[in-house]
Amino acid sequence: MALNERDPVTGRETTGHVWNGIKELDTPVPRGVLMFLIVTHIWAIGWWFLVPAWPLGSTYTKGILGVDQRTAVAQSVAEGRRERASWVAKIESEPYETVLADPAFMQTVRQTGNQLFGDNCAACHGRDGRGRAGYPNLTDNDWLWGGSPETIEQTLRVGINSSHAESRVAMMPAFGRDGMLERQQVSNVASYVFSLSHPDYVTEETSGKIDAGREVFVASCAACHGENAKGNREVGAPNLTDDHWIYGGDLQTITSSIYGGREGHMPTWNDRLSDGEIRTLSLYVHDLGTRQP
Repeated sequence: MALNERDPVTGRETTGHVWNGIKELDTPVPRGVLMFLIVTHIWAIGWWFLVPAWPLGSTYTKGILGVDQRTAVAQSVAEGRRERASWVAKIESEPYETVLADPAFMQTVRQTGNQLFGDNCAACHGRDGRGRAGYPNLTDNDWLWGGSPETIEQTLRVGINSSHAESRVAMMPAFGRDGMLERQQVSNVASYVFSLSHPDYVTEETSGKIDAGREVFVASCAACHGENAKGNREVGAPNLTDDHWIYGGDLQTITSSIYGGREGHMPTWNDRLSDGEIRTLSLYVHDLGTRQP
């Protein structure tokens, strides 16, 4: 086939390539595309000279414009700190009651606290603070150690079962695994605890087991949870008579908790967050638990 053959319809020469009887035309690149490529190349080359672009061992080309992203970020952070300085000072110095009584200031606390909570607490307690298995719900106003801002601040600072010298310490013994109770006693006391929040569980068939479980509870559990099973915030023992559960309130989970024990952990934030951040989080978490829906 002749290399200079022309297509009878368009008049353009062909390339000599044929696929399934279809001949390829030697069509030039559109002028607009060429101009676009030329302009973008000129722009790229010019940009190399204007802004930081090429690494040079331990340094890099600085660019004529002197653009420095690190400096820009540092300036932005410094500006943000200056903007927050006034209300951070108030957070750190004013009593909690004063801040709580200021609706406009509490709006700022909610906005800033939401960001701090998302960055530091949401991994365990959830973005909405509602917790999950093994991590308390912070929105239900049901507290292990107390829900005042002062108490929450203390918990944040020292943690629970943490490395802090003044850490709060709380542990549910493994009554079954460690042989403190026999299997039947574990089953009986689990039935009793389950009945406290599920009164319909009490029937003629279960009443004997529940009564036996109460005797075990008084002897082995009341020291922490109280004889009325309503818990003790001094030792972080939960109320067993309501429908708020950390690990689960079904009979099987309660049995597992009694048999194998539980030992939660909350890190100390005293060395990770500033005083202003801890106090902001204390107010935010308190607000989560007490805010009206």
